[in-house]
Amino acid sequence: MTVDIRVVRAGQMYRYYLRQTVVGDGRRPARTPLREAQEQAGVPVGRWMGRGLAVLGLAPGEEVTEQQLRNLFGERGRHPYADRIEADLLAKGDSPKKAFKAGALGRRVTVTGVDFVFRPQPTIYLLWAFGDEETRRVIEAAHEYAIERVLEWIEDEVAVIRYGKDGIYRVRPPGGLVAARFRHYQARSGRPLLHDHLLLSVKGQRLDGKWGSIHTTALHENTVAASALYNELVAAEVCEALGLATEPRIVTPGRRPVMEIAGVPHELIRWTSRRSDQIAACLAELEHEYVTAVDDDGEPRFLPVVSERARAKLNQVAARKTRPPKQSARPLAQLRAWWKASAILTSGVAADVITSLLEYARAAAAAIRARVAVVVDVALAAVDVAATVFVMNDGGRFHRRHLLAEARRHLAYVLRGRRRDPGLDDQVVAAAISTHCLDISEPKTVRGLEAGYRLYTARWNLADLPARRCPPAPAPDPDRQPPADPGEPPAPRPPG
Repeated sequence: MTVDIRVVRAGQMYRYYLRQTVVGDGRRPARTPLREAQEQAGVPVGRWMGRGLAVLGLAPGEEVTEQQLRNLFGERGRHPYADRIEADLLAKGDSPKKAFKAGALGRRVTVTGVDFVFRPQPTIYLLWAFGDEETRRVIEAAHEYAIERVLEWIEDEVAVIRYGKDGIYRVRPPGGLVAARFRHYQARSGRPLLHDHLLLSVKGQRLDGKWGSIHTTALHENTVAASALYNELVAAEVCEALGLATEPRIVTPGRRPVMEIAGVPHELIRWTSRRSDQIAACLAELEHEYVTAVDDDGEPRFLPVVSERARAKLNQVAARKTRPPKQSARPLAQLRAWWKASAILTSGVAADVITSLLEYARAAAAAIRARVAVVVDVALAAVDVAATVFVMNDGGRFHRRHLLAEARRHLAYVLRGRRRDPGLDDQVVAAAISTHCLDISEPKTVRGLEAGYRLYTARWNLADLPARRCPPAPAPDPDRQPPADPGEPPAPRPPG
């Protein structure tokens, strides 16, 4: 996925963000003002985003100050201008308790936000790293546009405020959400990696004016759909602006292909993925230890197959074990010059390809557009989406968000970098649900009645599909000698 999510808590975790994340993952010197530290690190200042800013007296694109961050994320969910509100009320003669309460956004919380990390596909940020200034600006604009659209989708379709006993009531925040965005330019390995941290506050205002907390589980559940939407949007904007196209490419053997910009050599992707290779090697070792682990009695501790949930946790462990120290921050102009020189020397790609990467990508796009017709058939897309989700989800049980993520992947594959009509993904999902899915929900709570938590399966069953004919097994050879080892398995049957 190209969108990651993690919880932000008040306390030590927030201080980590304030010391390092907001200054480009560098090391912020002690007692250095935030703006000065960002200038030294060569990264832009943070910017506010979200429709909920107006209620708080903020404006989209306004600079994020340290005091505002501390109040909203470090002080357990207070108003960004809480210190000013409190000082004004104290000057009017109000009690300290009343003044403190006026600066709060509802109840104090420990989890103050979530950190969404948005990064484009490698071929896009390689064009950003090696292209000219105009190419860089176009890609950054597309990156920002895609983040804005994903945030709007989260505000409209995902975010809910829970309240009442056991959170029985769930409502959308009508005023929207509040987020602070910070841009980074490189990975821990020092290679190019355009990505933004979006610190999304959990605070939202209900229709009655009271402040509640966004249900973070809903945000986690929809991260895959958010990633698919971001990938689709950023690729379409880049391709339309620069005359490019996308193509399916297998990046990791055994995994599904991803849509990358055509014409960018795969060797350049390998050049940027040194840390990914380290994580993959460590993950393979951890998976072997997982399936071979035994308890004190010699019995297997886990199942012999690594589940997706276990693999995700092992991947986090592998990432921590292989994590290199942070690189010293440098201005973007210096980084771009160093990246190009390093790629020419160490990637194995010809220098003229790297210096003219955009032209090679445009030539590849012209060939793709000449031979690939773009036709979106909603009915056929619904069949493909329902079948894929049915097969890939354990037991063939899934929710609408799984269909939505797959619909966005399907459209990205068909469109090859072209823009689509708004709402086309929802049309595909609606067709899949109405034609090919069966509602098997047994709601026992109010949550189970919501459209996003209805449980579906496909109307067809794998057992109903025609079985493949297997060729008859060959007659046993009487001259064949029995195996020397009685434990040797029999010869495999020919594939069906």
